[in-house]
Amino acid sequence: MAEEKVNYTEDNIRSLDWKEHIRMRPGMYIGKLGDGAMADDGIYVLVKEIVDNSIDEFVMGNGKRINVKIKNGEVEVRDFGRGIPLGKVVDCVSKINTGGKYDSKAFKKSVGLNGVGTKAVNALSKNFIVQSVREGKKKEAVFSRGELLEDKKLEKSEERNGTYFSFMPDGEIFKNYNFKIPYLEKMFWNYCYLNRGLSIYFNGEKFYSENGLKDLLEDNMESEPLYPIIHLEGEDIEVSITHIRSYGENYYSFVNGQHTTQGGTHQSEFRAAIARVIKDFFGKNYDAVDIRQSIVAAVAVKVIEPVFESQTKTKLGSLEVEPGGKSMRAFIYDFLKEKLDNYLHRHPEVAEVIEKKIKQSEKERKDLQGIRKLARERAKKASLHNKKLRDCRVHLNTKKENGPESTIFITEGDSASGSITKARDVNTQAVFSLRGKPLNSFGLSKKVVYENEEFNLLQAALNIEDDIENLRYNRVVIATDADVDGMHIRLLLLTFFLQFFPELVRNGHVYILQTPLFRVRNKKETIYCYSSEEKANAIEKLGRNPEITRFKGLGEISPDEFSNFIGEDMRLDPVIIGKDAKIEDILDFYMGKNTPSRQEFIIDNLRVEEAVEM
Repeated sequence: MAEEKVNYTEDNIRSLDWKEHIRMRPGMYIGKLGDGAMADDGIYVLVKEIVDNSIDEFVMGNGKRINVKIKNGEVEVRDFGRGIPLGKVVDCVSKINTGGKYDSKAFKKSVGLNGVGTKAVNALSKNFIVQSVREGKKKEAVFSRGELLEDKKLEKSEERNGTYFSFMPDGEIFKNYNFKIPYLEKMFWNYCYLNRGLSIYFNGEKFYSENGLKDLLEDNMESEPLYPIIHLEGEDIEVSITHIRSYGENYYSFVNGQHTTQGGTHQSEFRAAIARVIKDFFGKNYDAVDIRQSIVAAVAVKVIEPVFESQTKTKLGSLEVEPGGKSMRAFIYDFLKEKLDNYLHRHPEVAEVIEKKIKQSEKERKDLQGIRKLARERAKKASLHNKKLRDCRVHLNTKKENGPESTIFITEGDSASGSITKARDVNTQAVFSLRGKPLNSFGLSKKVVYENEEFNLLQAALNIEDDIENLRYNRVVIATDADVDGMHIRLLLLTFFLQFFPELVRNGHVYILQTPLFRVRNKKETIYCYSSEEKANAIEKLGRNPEITRFKGLGEISPDEFSNFIGEDMRLDPVIIGKDAKIEDILDFYMGKNTPSRQEFIIDNLRVEEAVEM
């Protein structure tokens, strides 16, 4: 059959206005959309874009307090800076090429320089209000989806100078969205760590930091540091460093106040520089891997006109600290060479602990070399890609960086694995099949990762054997039955990740798949329910005597039905480590000896209704 010929004339050329383009291509402005289950979902980018403007005001010495309120999906932000110039309020939130950040003198080291963020929030919000107060006068404008509804006249005001924004993300674009408080709290804490003296009040709770990045490490370490945190500051750079009793490396990196969750040139150069400086200090050719093992560090730099790899600014691409200036490599190395080297000379007791830790890591690594070689051979013989892992096309025969939508489901049992494998999107979703319950790895050394076949093959599938940055999937989803055995498997897998690869959890890669407990249907409609409450609502909606099915395991859900649960509307619960939670304490409580306190916890939190139905 011949293809229909499509004319290409002047009539096919169309110009979109600013709001149409943002709404048609939101990913260009705020990254992926999402429903709030992941920390980099668009609704959090909207909040960040508005708060960033208030942060820039604080950095320039205007306003020490920002009030944020989020309730029922609506966001309010009020700062006490200078306020937007009253004659430009409408233009600043609705004209793409308008904003104070184009004046590099005024915003020399701003979070953002293109003036797009606030306009994107406006265009992607069902309701959007902006108010500016300056010298006794107030200006307000009201928008909906970027369309100006009301341009109010100037009025007198006794309020303090500053800017107020109120917006509600558009439900047509952000379907079933829900703000998760831990993600927002982490964002606001980071703002305060990087801007000492700033107070953020989020829903009435105060966020404030006295000691910057030193506070960040103290508040986020999962075990006690092996030595006091090293806190160093210089012009346009601040770092804090220590080592803990844990596997892996953990970095917090920032550029101009922006949390670069995907790192970038500054983080890469920091990792290289710290290994080089410590080698030089001890005068020994220690392996960089051993130097950085168990390190926890934060680095914040200020860069003139930073170049990010996307509008969401999660990865720095700049090779220089300013156009035509010093390289990022030289800037960071020179700073550490002077400051860290001096610190270690003044604190020989700290240097002694660091060298002891390096030697321990070196010994463990060498002891594992033979085991790792055998483990690789076993993984090869197991025909990983044909038996345990059903990979997705975006990864087969490639070692490219993991894509934004790549997902691997970890399942247990042939029936569950078979259902997901048949229902998945073969382009972006992979399936790894477990055989029985994994080993309880709590308190064991990394040797178990290579000696235990399931763990060995799992880390090989994820490609995290040598470096966590080689992770092949953006989302690692644990998909187990919603019964006692399934919960136990889930807990054992989380123990494995937290024990040996905590960065996976810290960096927001690990999720729990929620699948329906019930199917309620009649001849006209089918409703899948994830709780007893949803089941009751479905029965009420469908009327008399609908058919009710209780899913006891993933294997009971047909591939055709499974496609409804792992598509665009997939329900994922992120595994989040709270600010005050320490991994060491969590694992000891849940996976250590069976203590009375744990028994008490289980009894207090047992959901009797669901247990009976199971």
